[in-house]
Amino acid sequence: MLMSWIVALVAMLGSLYFSEVLLYEPCKLCWYQRILMYPLVLILTVSILRKDNTQYHYILPFSLIGFCVSSYHYLLQKTDLFKSFSSSCGIVACDSDYINWLGFITIPLLAWTAFLLITIIQIMVWRADRK
Repeated sequence: MLMSWIVALVAMLGSLYFSEVLLYEPCKLCWYQRILMYPLVLILTVSILRKDNTQYHYILPFSLIGFCVSSYHYLLQKTDLFKSFSSSCGIVACDSDYINWLGFITIPLLAWTAFLLITIIQIMVWRADRK
């Protein structure tokens, strides 16, 4: 549980750093990912304080949907599969890259990694709880 909380907290603080310190305007899909990530910090905090081993019931829907949104966002940025949808994203185009470290690491990939880690950890907790 603590590992999931750390991943969610780092993801939340990272997104706040990008928007509030570096002044990167989030696109619509970035907002959706934030909507799915930020509550995880609170839910995991409550789960840790209450020693609730069934928190995966609440966390997996957020992390799985966030994983899907991040996957779509990354594909929108890095491929031509969904280019026709990027113009209707809002004020900031969803296919714009604020960061592009090593040619493939973007903000949606960072969110994707966080959602994937949280999902894997929660599935492990779920399996352990079943035993």
